[in-house]
Amino acid sequence: MPDLTVAAIQFAAAADPAGNLDTAERLVRKAAGAGARLILLQELFESRYFCITEDPAHLATARPFEGNPLIARFAALAGELGVVLPIPFFEEAGQARFNSVAVADADGRVLGTYRKAHIPQGPGYEEKFFFSPGDTGFRVWDTAAGRIGVGICWDQWFPESARVMALMGAEILLYPSAIGSEPEAPDWDSQPHWETVMRGHAGANLMPLVASNRVGTEIQGGRTVTFYGSSFVADATGRIVAKGGRESEEIVLATLDMDAAAELRRSWGLFRDRRPDLYGRIGAF
Repeated sequence: MPDLTVAAIQFAAAADPAGNLDTAERLVRKAAGAGARLILLQELFESRYFCITEDPAHLATARPFEGNPLIARFAALAGELGVVLPIPFFEEAGQARFNSVAVADADGRVLGTYRKAHIPQGPGYEEKFFFSPGDTGFRVWDTAAGRIGVGICWDQWFPESARVMALMGAEILLYPSAIGSEPEAPDWDSQPHWETVMRGHAGANLMPLVASNRVGTEIQGGRTVTFYGSSFVADATGRIVAKGGRESEEIVLATLDMDAAAELRRSWGLFRDRRPDLYGRIGAF
């Protein structure tokens, strides 16, 4: 695969979903105009991050995958611009609700959906109230930008997620996110840890990685979370090649040598020298 230009988009979500969709479209268009062929939006970009408290009113905002106007709009945008575009959305499926991503290819076709596997729970991030654990398993998709693997936010803390997608043939890992301050520990800054963990996934699997995270301060039910952005692109060794700031709306652009990354995976021996016969304990605890 030749060089691939990727973009991670970050912005502060407003209370108006229609305005957020317009902002996202504007930034996707701008990223495509700058040459990006694979563009990553932040987790749940249609709305403010409604999981800061357990407010059941937000459960009514979920929509099914089939016939979803959000997915239709951004899949059409992907086809118009000729870009690969994962589309995060709040999914209703029968009586269950999932934190999901639909993947639109560069021709506008929707290739399928992934449901977030790991669901966090804590002050400011009350996701178990809103989302069932994903039942799709980890997935990869063959797209015009190569074979992509997509996890969602809390998935990014688990090395197993990245490794499974790598073993399924992923060539690049993508993580839309919504993470920031801790309401119960306002002096704790998880950003360096967050970044280091994902850089480790890139280096351990010898493949580029893109993370997109929102910015801005959001208040819900008396709790405040300030999202720290810092969206970034890492190369196949885990080196940061582009990174956004902590406060500003940005398009983080980088061009990746995907052929060099593939050659590194073939030659380095990390996958050749795996010992699955010794890893059974991972599933035993």
